[in-house]
Amino acid sequence: MTIFNIKPIICFNRGSIEYLKNIKNKRVCIVTDPFMLKSGTADKIIDILKDNKVEYEIFSEIKPDPPIEIVAMGVNKMRIFKPDVVIALGGGSSIDATKSIIFFTIKILNTNGGNYKKPLFVAIPTTSGTGSEVTSFSVITMGGTKFPLINDELVPDIAIIDANLVKTVPQRITADTGMDVLTHAIEAYVSTKSSDYTDALAEKVVKLVFDYLLRAYRDGNDVLAREKLHNASCMAGMAFTNASLGINHSMAHTLGGKFHIPHGRANAILLPYVIEYNANLKSENETESGKKYANLSRILGLPCASTNEGVRSIIAAIKILMNATNTPMNLQEVNIDKLDFLNELENMVNDALNDKCTATNPRKTSKEEIAKLFEEVYGK
Repeated sequence: MTIFNIKPIICFNRGSIEYLKNIKNKRVCIVTDPFMLKSGTADKIIDILKDNKVEYEIFSEIKPDPPIEIVAMGVNKMRIFKPDVVIALGGGSSIDATKSIIFFTIKILNTNGGNYKKPLFVAIPTTSGTGSEVTSFSVITMGGTKFPLINDELVPDIAIIDANLVKTVPQRITADTGMDVLTHAIEAYVSTKSSDYTDALAEKVVKLVFDYLLRAYRDGNDVLAREKLHNASCMAGMAFTNASLGINHSMAHTLGGKFHIPHGRANAILLPYVIEYNANLKSENETESGKKYANLSRILGLPCASTNEGVRSIIAAIKILMNATNTPMNLQEVNIDKLDFLNELENMVNDALNDKCTATNPRKTSKEEIAKLFEEVYGK
């Protein structure tokens, strides 16, 4: 039996943050990062809560790639305040950290017969990339290594996809997060757990990214492009929370943990190499993943007279998109020292093999193959 979970209520289109006006007579905890406070973005939520005379507290200590120590601080805040509603505001780091904070708070408060009920969880993304607002994934950093926590209890109850909150996202972050969306969709599409339901979402997302990422990158005030990418990010999250991912993310997790490369950028760098590896173009037999990659080329109107041509077309199109958004093509271009890379290679290979995303990669891999792939991604 296969299950497709569409739990979150999704409020989308510009101005959807107004949904928060429905929150009354509750204790609310806002989890965010310092920039959301400094920029005034958090005020949009605070003003609504004040108008409704809602008691609230703010935990604004979230950092990129949230370490377990920050999660522990958030748990302590929650343990004391015991909110009825938790609102996560920010990018993937804020939403991922909030998931873990809620998860561990419930475990702690309900040890030895406690009866603290899970708070209503509202996720409001301010970047168009992770899709964390609709997924059961939370990635936390421990000792320089990123660990994905996967549990259905992590899925938010409500996701607010308001394009007004992403109009000021910088150009570089727009590119990185947009490529993250594309990677989510493509990995979900070829995952061993893909289905008709997840395929439909993934195909739409790939089309939206190719249609609108460059527009948003070149003109941040193109609200239609922003809105389409914001929707695409959420839809990609719906696809991969049900179909899971693959080695692209397994390798990106450890690369980000070891060398502090932004997650979306790491995914983008890996993507052309992983597609070629999964399609196994050197084999005489066509692979199922190769056929699906080729189908994406058909959807995009790219040359696809054969499976091999279709795979090469989608790889070429991704590289063109990367070049147009000034995204690095290999690890040398993000200034990773070769000796440092080689010193970490064995650890990264082991991390990638043990990552939960590897289990649903369409091509079964080995330690030697992952090592070779990492070396290819580093560049000559």
